[in-house]
Amino acid sequence: MSITTRSLFKSYGDLIAVNRIDLDVKPGKIFGFLGPNGAGKSTTIKLLTTLITPTSGQIEILGINAIKNPLEVRKKIGVVLQQPSYEPNLSVEKSLEKYGMMWDVDKNIRKQRTEELIRVFDLEHIRKKKNEDLSIGQRRRVQVAREFMHEMELLFLDEPTVGLDPGARRKLLNFLKDKARTGLTIFYTTHVLTEAEYLCDEIAVINQGKILAVDTPDQLKTTFGKEKTIKIRLQDKRKNLASLLYEIPGCSVDLNTETDIIIQSSKAEIVLSQVLSILIENNITIEDLSAMPTTLEEIFLKMVTENNASNN
Repeated sequence: MSITTRSLFKSYGDLIAVNRIDLDVKPGKIFGFLGPNGAGKSTTIKLLTTLITPTSGQIEILGINAIKNPLEVRKKIGVVLQQPSYEPNLSVEKSLEKYGMMWDVDKNIRKQRTEELIRVFDLEHIRKKKNEDLSIGQRRRVQVAREFMHEMELLFLDEPTVGLDPGARRKLLNFLKDKARTGLTIFYTTHVLTEAEYLCDEIAVINQGKILAVDTPDQLKTTFGKEKTIKIRLQDKRKNLASLLYEIPGCSVDLNTETDIIIQSSKAEIVLSQVLSILIENNITIEDLSAMPTTLEEIFLKMVTENNASNN
């Protein structure tokens, strides 16, 4: 395993940030780590990258006891945290070169990698610009690109696409997919659920310091996404629509439009049949009907909401 934790626990006085979590991340995989703000994601990354020590528990990174041998771990990993990190007075290309020097990368390899990363991350037109003159998104691209100046077996990325436009985001995701195919393991946190679904081989959902589930995106949808969403749009507004459908569980009316009916239920087909019968009885004409599979975002929100409710 690239990452193994057992009963990993971190508290700050009475505040429990990470609550006895177990993780197993396989080599060459992209492992998504999802959770709302304050769920424990950033604390977990700081523990795994040896920036802080746990209150208790075990951490093994690339076969190394990370608590006893943090320096050995740091030689083999790359880390891009949420916080901006850049050299204000250095140009983009000089920033990449400097980072390669810090990792003692051979001069010729350093030059070759600098050119490759400038091309891959679309930095050619800003290569001579100082970092302080770049936009937030451009600085973020440089920050991520810089990490690939050195060899590593495991990369931690904490919200790496913040500030990136859709084109730059997709280029980065595809680049990461290609790197994983070469054997690089990536531990990836994001708030963009479509990103996680597109990129990750496995996903862990954390809330209030506890792991709620770990599985592939497809299996999470199979296990937790039994509900379906059906939307019906009516041809005309009906002010009495809510009163007609109020007894049907799992069915709601958008009162702002008075034309949209939303069905969210694990028995969506049965509910739909009931709704259609009422519409026909009342001579209400349907303009459009669509059924949508449950998204990872819907599953995530449902899991977090139910977990919060059970702990209150």
